[in-house]
Amino acid sequence: MTSMPVSERLGSDIKRAEQALNATKTAVLKPAGLTIAQYGALLYCAAKPGISAAALARLCGVTPPTMNTVLKNLQERDLIVRTPHEWHKNVLETRLTDAGRAVLADADARAVRVERALAAEFTDEERAALTGLLARCVRVLEEQRPAGP
Repeated sequence: MTSMPVSERLGSDIKRAEQALNATKTAVLKPAGLTIAQYGALLYCAAKPGISAAALARLCGVTPPTMNTVLKNLQERDLIVRTPHEWHKNVLETRLTDAGRAVLADADARAVRVERALAAEFTDEERAALTGLLARCVRVLEEQRPAGP
């Protein structure tokens, strides 16, 4: 017997919600030809033209090697261009192409429908409470994470 019943473990509920969101977004992004990571990369490139792969990895919650693969695939499809930074030649800036903007517009319309449907299930007060509760979860979990080497 464990010291905490499964029914009391919030991590399971949080994980199920995340999995449901990811499965739904994966399905709605598929016709746009994008994965969730690719969509996230395009979204942040649109918001932050010239962003680096390392910054994109942090924002998208993936490892730098994973982001490099994502960017390679987007570049092969001519959805992004990567050029050396003006001063830091070893840093590549990432920008959307016209084709990338078009694909992002389609994908974002699909993703926004999911986000709006989810938000519509809650009142303004409930959404604010949920956002606050999730922020508290993040804070506590970050405090519990052991320091790395």
